[in-house]
Amino acid sequence: MKSGNRLAEALRSDTTGGLLLIGAAAIALLWANSPWGNAYESVRHFVIGPAWLHLDLALEAWAADGLLALFFFIVGNELKQEFINGQLRDPKKAMVPIVAAVCGVVVPAVIFTVINLGQGGEAANGWGIPMATDVAFAIAILAIVGRHLPPALRIFLLTLAVVDDLIAILVIAIFYTGGVNFLALVAVLLPLGLFAYLQRGRGLAAALNRSRVPNWVVYLPIIAAIWTLVHASGVHATIAGVAMGLLMRTGKQPGEKMDPSHRAEIGLRPWAMGLALPIFALMSAGVVFDGFGAIFTDTVALGIVIGLVVGKLVGIAGGAWLTTKLTSGRLDDSLAWPDIIGMSQLAGIGFTVSLLISELSYPDNASMLDHAKSGVLIGSLIATILAMVVLTIRNRHYQRRNAPPTVGTGFEST
Repeated sequence: MKSGNRLAEALRSDTTGGLLLIGAAAIALLWANSPWGNAYESVRHFVIGPAWLHLDLALEAWAADGLLALFFFIVGNELKQEFINGQLRDPKKAMVPIVAAVCGVVVPAVIFTVINLGQGGEAANGWGIPMATDVAFAIAILAIVGRHLPPALRIFLLTLAVVDDLIAILVIAIFYTGGVNFLALVAVLLPLGLFAYLQRGRGLAAALNRSRVPNWVVYLPIIAAIWTLVHASGVHATIAGVAMGLLMRTGKQPGEKMDPSHRAEIGLRPWAMGLALPIFALMSAGVVFDGFGAIFTDTVALGIVIGLVVGKLVGIAGGAWLTTKLTSGRLDDSLAWPDIIGMSQLAGIGFTVSLLISELSYPDNASMLDHAKSGVLIGSLIATILAMVVLTIRNRHYQRRNAPPTVGTGFEST
């Protein structure tokens, strides 16, 4: 196997991607809080892109809206495979993470609101901050500590995180932006429709596959149009990645060696895990740390920390449990409730979208913004540590359970 193929194979692993992501995040945090923090901010806010398309964006925005869209395409594509051919084909199983995601959004928002409602001023504006799960970081941590955990837990987390992010994006669009450009939203249906048509593998798409024209020559302008229009609409552009991923075709046509969904997975996952996520983490994770004191003295920070650490756990695990008790929904047979508890705590990593909503909640109040960012950082860190403890215990449980039986030598004492 060539070295390039070995590298690509390694980068398809969630564990490798997770280590790169966490390493980049650690570099960003150290850099932002070092004497060279101003240089970090200058790099992150360096503007590049065509102004005539209103795409003259900071590098931080390109990473969060552009590169992260590639990762969300991979997530959406994988979910499509699971809904069509995998564990989520059963509506009773799919129902549980979806309802859990909704509860995991509502409970942290309620907790934050209760803590900040009587404070007056702008404090209560940040109710949306503890709502979101950072799927990239959560999947990375799960991959690192959970090599022996059931694969169904990862699918549960993916489903939950996508629904969670869709709700967060809607909340941003409705409550935290000046308005949505509905013309751009309607216009994006045209390239999305063309993208979906080409996935059928018939007619023009079949002729394209038989021709010598590389597929990317046709797809790249369509993908660029979809992303640009979604960005112009005011909706977070990562939704473009999710939409295209869910539109991918998973079944092979006659004469095809591999369907488009799996072909895209193989080709694009190394780029997402090895390039897109680490750059995204480097540009987004550099939060200037304001200290632990804000947790105890500021209700904004306190509401975020409790929302992420307690609200996510109670909302997700409680919502999943109630769904199995009150409806026909059920967990996958390979999962146990301690697994769900650990995964629910892991969903308390709110990093990127939480930081984005923090900026939108307190645009003119530097003090509250600093406290909000510190709350996101500390809450995400606490949630990560608690989740790692629980999931490490569960990982060892499954490792022991799945270990092959020891073969006796015949000399053991009886």
